[in-house]
Amino acid sequence: MLIPYELLEPETLDALLEDFVTRDGTDNGDDSSLQQRVAQVRRLLERKDILIVFHPDTGDTSLAHRHSVPAELLQAFLADQS
Repeated sequence: MLIPYELLEPETLDALLEDFVTRDGTDNGDDSSLQQRVAQVRRLLERKDILIVFHPDTGDTSLAHRHSVPAELLQAFLADQS
């Protein structure tokens, strides 16, 4: 299930983005500050280059590049956003 980032409370979205950018293996040698990395991911969300994915079977939430989301799910999500 894709979740529009606009539906999240600002504090919840910030926590999600901070969790994502601080996970093992996500810095790839990047020495940007936490705030810079969060801002970069936020811009990707705003452009819908990445999307928030909720996995109802596990209750987990993740971020996925739009190209890795099944086409029918992405089309339905984008249609709902317009």
